[in-house]
Amino acid sequence: MYSFQPNCWSEHEELEVVLLCAPSQLDVPDLKTAENVQWSASVHQVRAMENFLEFKDVLENAGVKVIDYSKELPAQEQLLSDQLLNRYFVRDLACVFGNMIVPGEAGISMRRPEYVHAHTLLEKWFPKSYNHNKVPRKALEFGDVLILNKDAVLINIGVRTTIEGVESIKEKIFEAGFCEIGIIDLPRSSDTLHLDMNCNVANEDLVMAKSFMRYFPVHVFTAQTARFDMTDQFLKRHGFEVYWLDKYESIPDFNFLNLNPGTLIISKKATKQPFKNHPKLQKKNIIEIEVTELEKGGGGIRCMTLPLLRRR
Repeated sequence: MYSFQPNCWSEHEELEVVLLCAPSQLDVPDLKTAENVQWSASVHQVRAMENFLEFKDVLENAGVKVIDYSKELPAQEQLLSDQLLNRYFVRDLACVFGNMIVPGEAGISMRRPEYVHAHTLLEKWFPKSYNHNKVPRKALEFGDVLILNKDAVLINIGVRTTIEGVESIKEKIFEAGFCEIGIIDLPRSSDTLHLDMNCNVANEDLVMAKSFMRYFPVHVFTAQTARFDMTDQFLKRHGFEVYWLDKYESIPDFNFLNLNPGTLIISKKATKQPFKNHPKLQKKNIIEIEVTELEKGGGGIRCMTLPLLRRR
């Protein structure tokens, strides 16, 4: 169906093709309902869709091909999908490691249908790239994964990702061509739900991270060995300076997207000072977009994107 083949080796190279999904057609009418579905506030569907369309326009105006998988589903699945509140958080569903698509597994049962929908389409579109699960998989959501560069991947086990889930894909990551996998185990709370609510790649040689992460060890695996590093040692060894932040808002401040090596897309609610203060970020083109209504679902801009192709 598509002429390109998925290929991603980092978080910062030029984004050419990305998978998105429009928000569901349902309102979340009040705080009580929001709490029951693990959201932070009531959400008005019309405003959520306005946020989504603004984001989609920014990507397309920058020359990125956007695939909205909600438009590609058969009628019966579309009827169900339109009622799935979390479906726009596509980052969790799968990850492209090199030229291999590895599917994830939902950490909560509420999200399982959207994983099935997206995986069915990805397998149909990219049969040569899609990696079939040969064994039952434990929870693995790819908001817990950062592809640092062609050599290293950092993965968090926490609220939504299990060590068993990570173990089930380790060999596939090495097979894709990466040399090291670092596994970190961060605190389990609402504001540390996924790795990308705690740190993110802001430049080819810079990671922004919550300051508490400096105290956490990383279990480092190669295809043959295992050892431990501290977080900053692991990142520095792979060419990254760590920009530690003491004050932050978990979702808007860390959940940004690299459009290309010179451009970041950030939330209008993000704290701007960190991006202005660091010399490696001062020359960045910073595009601010309104995603407040979408962020109430517990995720941000990075959560809403599944990169399929980044130019090396």
